[in-house]
Amino acid sequence: MKHREHSYNPKRRILPADHWSIDQRKKRAAEASYGGNSEHKMHPGDYGLTPPRNPRPGKTLCDADRDFLRAEALTLLKRGIERGIVSIQMRNGWPQNVWAVSDVGDVFEAQLENKETGTYHGYPIPEADDFRLKVIEEWHSREP
Repeated sequence: MKHREHSYNPKRRILPADHWSIDQRKKRAAEASYGGNSEHKMHPGDYGLTPPRNPRPGKTLCDADRDFLRAEALTLLKRGIERGIVSIQMRNGWPQNVWAVSDVGDVFEAQLENKETGTYHGYPIPEADDFRLKVIEEWHSREP
């Protein structure tokens, strides 16, 4: 995979923990859906996606090291919303980004792809991106 030639987004900010009530987080988590993006999949079949004709170099693959099924992606998305590990940027009431940490410690970022339906696609945050440390810290401080 080609390495990124520019820095990661320095503008990302996590919404303060007390900004969304537990009921608001539960409601949004229940409504959120995961669409996926074939550019982030080595094997996109479980997502009902077609591999990209000309994949963009530098895209992180969520299934590069292991199988990563759609159900796991959806679970992580919902857990991130339930914990309120979401961006301060909102689009039609949906957070622009959601972050989560898997059971094995992988850190993921989901990006809103449809602000009407609350559909996201996600990808792992590379170890070179220091923001992942902030996500891990928040993830553990907001455990249910």
